[in-house]
Amino acid sequence: MSSKVSKSKKWAVILGASSGFGAAASLELAKSGINILGVHFDRRTAMPSIRKLRAKIRAAGVKEIYFNINAADDAKREEALLILKKETKGVKYPVKLLMHSLAFGSLVPYVGKKGENNILKKQMELTLDVMAHSLVYWTQALISHHLIGAGGQILSMTSAGSHIVWHAYGAVSAAKAALESHTRQLAVELTTRKIAVNCIQAGVTDTPALRKIPSNEKIIEAAMRVNPNGRLTKPQDVAKIITMIANHSTSWMTGNIIRVDGGEDITG
Repeated sequence: MSSKVSKSKKWAVILGASSGFGAAASLELAKSGINILGVHFDRRTAMPSIRKLRAKIRAAGVKEIYFNINAADDAKREEALLILKKETKGVKYPVKLLMHSLAFGSLVPYVGKKGENNILKKQMELTLDVMAHSLVYWTQALISHHLIGAGGQILSMTSAGSHIVWHAYGAVSAAKAALESHTRQLAVELTTRKIAVNCIQAGVTDTPALRKIPSNEKIIEAAMRVNPNGRLTKPQDVAKIITMIANHSTSWMTGNIIRVDGGEDITG
């Protein structure tokens, strides 16, 4: 914890908080005065960079609590939220934002070419569970614990891969499409609670998750060719939009897929 005492009672729960969009958003939100509960799932080799990120968040003058856990584990999710509940005791609806930015999926073709494996049922189910269905379960848990309510914002992260075919991206594409569907359903169901639910479709961004896609070089080349700005999207581009949304309490903008890509998708 920081030696500074945060005066803010607002919290953001970031799923996938150690790198890419989640890390950038965590830091940008912290700079705007929002405390961070970060969830990530990393090996020991990633810890030094995560410690640096946490130090930067604390330097912004807010509190941070990080959990290195499987976000799809029901028991671990409950443990994390009970700690947050204890930390925010007496504060009504302390969670201002839930950001779902989990990138943990199988990049295996459905029917592999010669020398390639086919995707397994277990791999398909795990990809959908982590990258899509967990949004629903975290939302349910935050509501049942009275941690999020009127004025809250829920943002999921999708990509053009939800509707474009990339090699070996099938399971992740299916997860992104399901994530968009979950976003729409939650948006309607949570209107009476005044909680907004939207999906951010970021442009192609050079993140660790992108680099794991077998065809990432071709994806980057295509994005550079069609993006009107002549560059890839940066995590900071997305983080600024997320922070802007988090610091407003309107629930009227809900159920949308919001493109943050500099016009990439509409020109591609």
